[in-house]
Amino acid sequence: VPRLRSQDQLQASPSKMWLPINLLFSLTVTGIHFVAITDVVHAIIEGPSCPKSSDGPCPQQVNELHGISETKKETVRKKEDDSSVKSVRASYVKSAITNDEDFKIRVQLDEADDLLEKGFHMEARQTYVSILRKHPSPRAAVGVASALQKQAYKEHNHELLYRSITVYKQLLTLPGMPVKLMVTAGIKLADLHASTGQALEALKTLHILADKYPEEVEIVRELGITYMSFDRYQDAKRIFEKILKDHPHDGHAMAELGMIYGLVDLNPAKAIPLLKAGLDSDQKGTQDARFYAALCSCLRKQGRTDEARKVKQRGTGLGLFPSLYQYSSHNVESLTGRPWWTPEQTGYQEHLELLEKHWRAIRDEGLTELHSHTSLFTVSQETHLVKTGLGNWKQLVLYDKDRRPDVCARVPKTCQIIERIRPARTCTAGQVKFSVMYPGTEVWAHSGPSNYRLRAHLGLVVDKGAKLQVVNETRTWTEGKIFVFDDSFQHAVWHYGKSLRLILIVDFWHPEMSESMKGSLH
Repeated sequence: VPRLRSQDQLQASPSKMWLPINLLFSLTVTGIHFVAITDVVHAIIEGPSCPKSSDGPCPQQVNELHGISETKKETVRKKEDDSSVKSVRASYVKSAITNDEDFKIRVQLDEADDLLEKGFHMEARQTYVSILRKHPSPRAAVGVASALQKQAYKEHNHELLYRSITVYKQLLTLPGMPVKLMVTAGIKLADLHASTGQALEALKTLHILADKYPEEVEIVRELGITYMSFDRYQDAKRIFEKILKDHPHDGHAMAELGMIYGLVDLNPAKAIPLLKAGLDSDQKGTQDARFYAALCSCLRKQGRTDEARKVKQRGTGLGLFPSLYQYSSHNVESLTGRPWWTPEQTGYQEHLELLEKHWRAIRDEGLTELHSHTSLFTVSQETHLVKTGLGNWKQLVLYDKDRRPDVCARVPKTCQIIERIRPARTCTAGQVKFSVMYPGTEVWAHSGPSNYRLRAHLGLVVDKGAKLQVVNETRTWTEGKIFVFDDSFQHAVWHYGKSLRLILIVDFWHPEMSESMKGSLH
C-alpha cells in the first residue's frame, strides 16, 4: 500500500481520487483496517468537517434537518430482533441497490439519501463520508458522487462536476456493487458526460454496461435515449426496436420509437399507434410531455385535429403543459406566459436596440454567407414541421449552448454583437441563428421545446407574403425591426410571397429565470 500523504497534499492533487476509493474496497476484502482510507476520501471531497470532538457529520445538525432520532433507530433494531432479516429485506424499498453489508446500516444510508432528496447536499455528503469511515459501503460511495453532482449543478461549479465524474468512474470498477446500483451509477455518469458535451464518453459508458448487463432493460433504454439526445436517431431506432422485440409490452420503448417514427421518419401513421400504446401503458417514464407533444403533432398531420386537442387537454390536465396553447416539453413553473412580449416587458430593451442598430451589418454578413459557394447554411433541424414537398427552409447556427467558432469566423461582426448580449450569449436553452425561408414553405403549427426562453426575430430581408402566427395573432417582419414572442406557445409560419425571407433569430433567457433556476436545468 502506498504511503498515504497529508490532507493538504491530497487536496492539491485532485487526480488522486483514483487511489482512496479503490483502496477502501480492496483493503476491506483482505480485512485490513480502512478508517485511514476513508479519511482520505473525506479530505479529497473537501467536505467541511464538524468539531474534532464529533464523530462524523454534526449529528445534531443532521438530525434537525432530517427529523431522524435515535429513538427511531432503536425501533428499527427492535423490529429486526422480532422478525427475520429475510422478511425485512424482502419488504425494503431499496433492497435492489443494497448489498448485505449495506442492509445492516440502511437506517444511516436512508438518512443520507433523504438529506440529498431534500436538497441538503453538503450535509448529505458529510453523512455519506461518515458512513464510509466505518463501512465499505457502495451506496454511500454512490451517494458521495451524487451529492457532488447535485451541488455542482446548484452552484454552477465545474470543478465539483468533474470530481463527481471521477468518483462515478471509479465506482463502476468496484466489487460488491449490486447490479441495480451499478446501473444507477452508470446512467448518472453517462448523464454527466452528456451534459458536459462528452458524447462519446456517455455512449461508451452505456455500451459497456449494456454489454455486461443485457437483461437490464433500463440501461439499454438509456442508451437509446442518449443516442437521440445526440441526434443519432437511426442508432436509437435500432435499440428501441430490439427492446420491443425482446419486451413487446415495454411502454417507454413504444413511446420513444413512436416519436422517432413520427418526427424523424415523418411517418405519423406508423407513429400514432405506438405513441398511444406507450402513453396508455402508464409505465415509468411514459407520462412525458415530449410524447404527448409528438402525438399531437402526428394527429394534426393526419387531419385528426379533434383527437389532437384531446391529447393536449390530457397533457395539460396532468400538469405536463403550462396551458392548452403552450405544449412545450420542458417547463419551469410560475413563469409569466404570454404569446407576444413588448421590449419593455422583456427588460432587454438595450440589447434589442443594439441588434436593430447594427441590422445592416448583420444582414450583409448573412447574405454573403448564404450566397457563398462554400455556404454553411444547412436544411433546418425542424424539417419535420414543414408540410411534405413544399418550400425550402435553411439555417445557419452561430450559437447552440455555446459559440461556434467555425461559423463565427464566417460572420464575425454578428458574433461580436452577440458577445455583448449576455442573456442571449449564455442562453443554453436556445440558439442564435440566421433563418432563411423561400416561397412555398409552410410550417405546421407547433410549440417550442421550453417555456424558459423568449425568441426575438430581427427582420433582414423581408417579403410581405411571409407571416408568423402565434396563437391567434398574425404578424409579418419589417427590415431592421425586432419583435419578441414566447415560442412555447403554438405558432405557425408560412411564406406565400415571391422572394426569400431572411431573419436573425436570437433566444434570450426568460427574464424571470434566476441564476439558480438556470443552474437547476443543467
